[in-house]
Amino acid sequence: MTVAEETDPPAPKKKRSALRETVVFTVGGILVAVLVHLFVMQSFYIPSESMENTLLVNDRVVVFKLGGIDRGDIVVFKGWDGEDTIKRVIGKGGDVVKCCDSERRITVNGTPIQEEDNYLYPGDYPGKTFEVKVPADRLWLMGDHRTNSMDSRSFMEDEFDGTIAEADVVGTAFARYWPFDRLGFFSSPETFSKIR
Repeated sequence: MTVAEETDPPAPKKKRSALRETVVFTVGGILVAVLVHLFVMQSFYIPSESMENTLLVNDRVVVFKLGGIDRGDIVVFKGWDGEDTIKRVIGKGGDVVKCCDSERRITVNGTPIQEEDNYLYPGDYPGKTFEVKVPADRLWLMGDHRTNSMDSRSFMEDEFDGTIAEADVVGTAFARYWPFDRLGFFSSPETFSKIR
């Protein structure tokens, strides 16, 4: 073997095509985005005033599609007309939701919920009196702007007393991302933790 043969550099390895890498990463990114959208998170805009002042017209929220549903959560669901709708969960299966006590508060299982200082539209109230036992696997839902909301109260004459099936819930709203000056996260108000 000659010296020249010993010092020759090894043949360069075949480089992967930059175009092929770009295609793989692009397709992979699209696939991940589609899977997240289908199974984990989804974005919705607010078309009405029924959740003021918590949510304003044209706000954008992100909902989380996994996990359980609790009283006080804001949920997106297939509404009474079949369209995506957003309201607050007041009662779950087995709960007795009643309006109202002597201070015009809604009670759940006899426990009044303090809404005025938390999320209820200023000066608002539920309107008509009612008492409903929420069927199993269903939800009683209300807008935060009670006098401007078509919610469970408006459909009490149907076979399910205005409740929605838990299976019709798309997800729980956990953040408002638009407009940027109203960016924030949602959590269930403390008042719901007192309900037994």
